[in-house]
Amino acid sequence: MQGTATLNRTGHHSAAARTPGAAPPAPAHPSAGLLAPEERRLLLLLAEGLPLDAVARRLCTSSRTLRRRIRVLCDRIGVRTPLQAAVWAARRGLI
Repeated sequence: MQGTATLNRTGHHSAAARTPGAAPPAPAHPSAGLLAPEERRLLLLLAEGLPLDAVARRLCTSSRTLRRRIRVLCDRIGVRTPLQAAVWAARRGLI
């Protein structure tokens, strides 16, 4: 039934109707505009290839806090490693 709402697993109505043969929607990633300035700066520093202790010093934070911020950022943009985060940023023109 094209054009009708359906219930998803959680019991909520699905807003989009699927057409046969249509590709599933792409996973949601925040656009560059939705990243905080601190996250964009962190991506830039990661892309420079500096050791994490040097990045921590530039951001005036501890290494432990930096590792947590990197993990949160990677989870947010859907990547696993700082290198993948830098590539993600480069492909979107952030760095």
